[in-house]
Amino acid sequence: QVQVVESGGGFVQAGGSLRLSCAASGIIFSNYAINWYRQAPGNQRELVAGISTTGSTDYTDSVKGRFTISRDNAKNTVYLQMNSLKPEDTAVYYCNLIRRTPALNFWGKGTLVTVSS
Repeated sequence: QVQVVESGGGFVQAGGSLRLSCAASGIIFSNYAINWYRQAPGNQRELVAGISTTGSTDYTDSVKGRFTISRDNAKNTVYLQMNSLKPEDTAVYYCNLIRRTPALNFWGKGTLVTVSS
């Protein structure tokens, strides 16, 4: 079966760094674009960063210059390097894998990031 597992979340002080990982199995990983979303209590789920099958990346304005998304197809893994963390980055972070044709979509269960002031 398809399995998507996030890891690397934790508790850090403002200004610190974390690297999130998302490992997938049961799919041809290179055929999928990958997004990181986050959701804080009381907030809507927000798209944070994305990477295409060809390696093109995009970020929401609030994390530009601080976060970097990358992928390693040989390891079936995508990463989100988060630097200069702020309390407002506190959220559960979710990995979303998307195949465009034919359409297919998989989600992980999330990993919690808590940034203290």
